[in-house]
Amino acid sequence: MQFSVSNEELTRKIAEKLAKFLQAGDVILLDGDLGAGKTTFTKGLARGLGIGKNVKSPTFTLIREYHEGRLPLYHMDVYRLEETGGDDLGLEEYFNGDGVSVVEWSQFVEDDLPEEFLVIHFIKDEHDDDRRTLVFEPHGKRYEKLLESLTE
Repeated sequence: MQFSVSNEELTRKIAEKLAKFLQAGDVILLDGDLGAGKTTFTKGLARGLGIGKNVKSPTFTLIREYHEGRLPLYHMDVYRLEETGGDDLGLEEYFNGDGVSVVEWSQFVEDDLPEEFLVIHFIKDEHDDDRRTLVFEPHGKRYEKLLESLTE
C-alpha cells in the first residue's frame, strides 16, 4: 500500500488515521533519508493517539517517551547506534510493552527487532521537494490486518 503526499499536513493526517488502529505492542519502523518526513509522521501519530505535547526528533536522546495519550508513544532514533547496535537500550521492553514504538533508522538495531512490525518507507520525489511517497510494508498478520483497517 502506498500514499502520495504533497505536504506535511497530509503526512500527519495519514499517521493520525493509522493511530486510531494501533494497540499496545505495535512496532512501526520509519525508513527514509534525512528530511524525508519521519518525524512529521510521528507527530501525526502522536496527535492521533491524543498526545498534545510537542514531538521532537530524539536524535541526541535516542528515545523520547510520551505518556499522555490513549497509548504511550516511544519514539526512537537509533541512527547514532550504527557502530554499536541497541543491546544496552532494553528495546525488547519497549517493543513488548504497553505502548507504540516508532523506530527511525531501524537497520542499526535489526537484531533487536521483533518478528512482526510495520515498515513505512519515505521516498522523496526527485523533481518536487515537497512530494513524498509513503510505502507501507507489513511484516506479519497483525500488520496486514492493520493496513486493511486503514483502507476501509
